[in-house]
Amino acid sequence: MQQLSGQDAMFIHSELDSLPQHIGGVTIYDQSTAPGGKVRFKDILALLENRVHLSPIFRRKLVAVPFGLGQPYWAEDAGFNMEYHVRHIALPKPGDWRQLFILVSRLHSRPLSRDKPLWEMYVIEGLNKVEGLPKNCFAVLLKIHHAAMDGATGAQFTSIMHDLTPEVEHFETDLVWQPDFVSKTRMLGKAYIDAWKKPMEFYRFVKETAPVLSRLRERTEDQSLRTIDHKEKTRFQGKISRHRVVECRKFDFHQVRAIKGTVPGATINDVMLTIVAGAMRKYLASKDELPEETLVAGCPIDVRTPEEKAAGGNMVGMMNVAIRTEIEDPVARLVAIHDESENAKAYAQALGPRLMMDITDLVPGGILAVALKTAASTGLTEASIMQNTYVTNVPGPAVQLYFCGALQVDCMSFGPLMPNVGLFHIVYSNVQNKKGFISISITACREMLPDPAFYATCLQESFDELAEAALNG
Repeated sequence: MQQLSGQDAMFIHSELDSLPQHIGGVTIYDQSTAPGGKVRFKDILALLENRVHLSPIFRRKLVAVPFGLGQPYWAEDAGFNMEYHVRHIALPKPGDWRQLFILVSRLHSRPLSRDKPLWEMYVIEGLNKVEGLPKNCFAVLLKIHHAAMDGATGAQFTSIMHDLTPEVEHFETDLVWQPDFVSKTRMLGKAYIDAWKKPMEFYRFVKETAPVLSRLRERTEDQSLRTIDHKEKTRFQGKISRHRVVECRKFDFHQVRAIKGTVPGATINDVMLTIVAGAMRKYLASKDELPEETLVAGCPIDVRTPEEKAAGGNMVGMMNVAIRTEIEDPVARLVAIHDESENAKAYAQALGPRLMMDITDLVPGGILAVALKTAASTGLTEASIMQNTYVTNVPGPAVQLYFCGALQVDCMSFGPLMPNVGLFHIVYSNVQNKKGFISISITACREMLPDPAFYATCLQESFDELAEAALNG
């Protein structure tokens, strides 16, 4: 058994009916490269059964500490059944992009069952009318709870499921799997010991944090660091419904890199933030709702040390970036966002990128769960605005991948929505081959963004305008 960290447990405690906290990804495969030109559902089951021992995510489920006196545990599920987690479905005819996104939206809206390992996989056939795909492709939707992984650990999990050639590797193991013995007495004993440690840990946290906050205040006063004091409210702030929409647009990676090169010091992330800012600007302007001042994007940052790269779960900090939606000119917006990103990185570094992790480790699980649910039920989560949207980067594979011998031809990722933030962007890079693309996938509350195809058009137009102005202006 393994106890969840405070940050991992936060995704459990904050989960509500309308706010499931899982992440998702849709990958599309061309089965013509598989042996015999076809992948059967039983082939997928066999591959997963053969590799189930390579990751604890497959078979472990949540076990709560009695009375909520400590953070929950992961324990190997004695009743684990692979066929419960892997489902086989098909799109209705004709089977185009819109129908795929509608299906994924509905499946992504549903929370994962808490009494099972927190993941599900859907093998989706019937994609023959999806433009740009080879014939007889199939898609795989994978849902995994955020408590079990973040974007960085998701990349490691992806490598377990795939091969580097069409030949499927078979893994031999001498390990004999046994489910964990769950002892409530042992969990309560550890919770009792942890409770005695909390005051000292809190004292140490305050002692270490106080001088950091003091220096941070000095740097903001002398304006060597800037804070974002005012946050605008948009249609994406408010109570989140239980219904979701998803969309995705892909862009040429080499073009994005060329745009980056036109602004000294700019990064790929700066370019993608500029595209997001332009899309939000266009979308809100079309509703006559564009605020006069800048919107703010929350950008998760991986805070793992080199020694922690193989660790599971979540190790993320957060930085807020003003995405300068008040600037119409796309190149001027890119220059401004680069400056804002540098300031946000410096601010996060000065504050301490692991501060969020330290805080969640300090707060007892039961208290955190009650506080988060009380805030949601009383409307306190909508009272303050921290971000207008989230933009996070998910690293794609650097090599060509195969699943059961089928060539991976496309991939997109979808995130969870947070209280008071009904729009989530994921930037996914796929540079396996010379073509190379980088995509922006969105997950949104359907009531806040009822027209996802139009928002995708806004993303495309934002990219087109930036590319024209930066490369041909």
